[in-house]
Amino acid sequence: MSNAKVPRGFHEFQFRYLIVWCLAITADWLQGPYVYELYASYGWSKVDIAKLFVAGFGSSMLTGTFIGSVADAWGRKSCAILYCILYALACVTKHFNLYWILMLGRLLGGAATSLLFSTFECWMVGEHKRCGFPDELLRYMFGLMFFVQYLAAIGAGLLAQFAASSLPLTHLGASTWYGGPTTPFDVSLAFLLIAIPTISFLWQENYGDPGEGGCDGVVQIASSFKAGCQSLSSDWRVPLLGLVVAAFESSMYVFVFNWTPALDSASIAPPHGLIFSGFMMACMCGSSLFSLLDASVQPIKVLWPVCLAAAIALACVATSLWTGASEEWVFGGFLAFEACVGAYFPCVSTVKSQIVPEETRAGVYNVYRVPLNLCVVLLLLADLELQTSFTVCTCCSSSQRSRLR
Repeated sequence: MSNAKVPRGFHEFQFRYLIVWCLAITADWLQGPYVYELYASYGWSKVDIAKLFVAGFGSSMLTGTFIGSVADAWGRKSCAILYCILYALACVTKHFNLYWILMLGRLLGGAATSLLFSTFECWMVGEHKRCGFPDELLRYMFGLMFFVQYLAAIGAGLLAQFAASSLPLTHLGASTWYGGPTTPFDVSLAFLLIAIPTISFLWQENYGDPGEGGCDGVVQIASSFKAGCQSLSSDWRVPLLGLVVAAFESSMYVFVFNWTPALDSASIAPPHGLIFSGFMMACMCGSSLFSLLDASVQPIKVLWPVCLAAAIALACVATSLWTGASEEWVFGGFLAFEACVGAYFPCVSTVKSQIVPEETRAGVYNVYRVPLNLCVVLLLLADLELQTSFTVCTCCSSSQRSRLR
């Protein structure tokens, strides 16, 4: 991107958004490698762990039906701060080996992730449009946003590995523990506490509908939710894109639950943080490839080959598990799938920014997460074998190809 084409104030806008996004997403990535490992270390069975994951996705599904409307109506900056508070509380619960407290943590975390994957992006798009920056810079911004995300994720994986191995898991008393796989959650808590004042100082508030900023709270939410539903019915592309999001991303979240047991080895404990960093490096490569595409290439045309490649990668994983191939083959398939995920997110985000109306953006984005989380909950409750899970993931990734053609 040539500096001659960059409008005044764009670099400041980049800094204000990306520094906050980096803190917020790093806090999330720090937890990823050790969620399953922590529950397993506490002695919970795979079925019990699956129920905890279901609680998180179910919470995200239920809150997703209205929390985006809250963000549109009450302000996206305020909801970004709320994300930090909810996720910080979720981190604290990880120190207690009591199932109901761990369940509470998953419920808080599910609500927080609904905010993370809608509110922050909506603030960026809304601020971009408010400042009058050209649309071609929005595509560039999405590519940069996800590049920073995956770069932060690589660092988060390494930091989580270091933190988890710095202290052994130690019983403090009663049901309280510290060290081991709880430590990455403490580091995540620190990032969230730093993010709160950073958001307060760097961001200004924006809303889904500029005319609703001072209305009564309940009226705001009801109006925003109604407008979001109208957006789904007024343009056939909006719900169709939601089906694509649900199909692809449900396979991704089932992968999140299953990659740890899929790579477990009887001979050596896998370095979860390093493996996670490897996944994120693959994601960053995919994101970079999307950024290098010529601006004349329509993002909607890129989605189809990305989804096809992801389906092939998951098919290779499923085949390796069915045939009893070594963990190296499974890991290779995972890396290929993560590269597709890296290309998918900036691509689909650009498409969403073009199709979804600005005034109902956060509400529609969270409605998209309802069928997504429903798919994930049903798949986890089915308690499928690893081979079957990845076979189903392959079908999910490939099912939207006909919709994209």
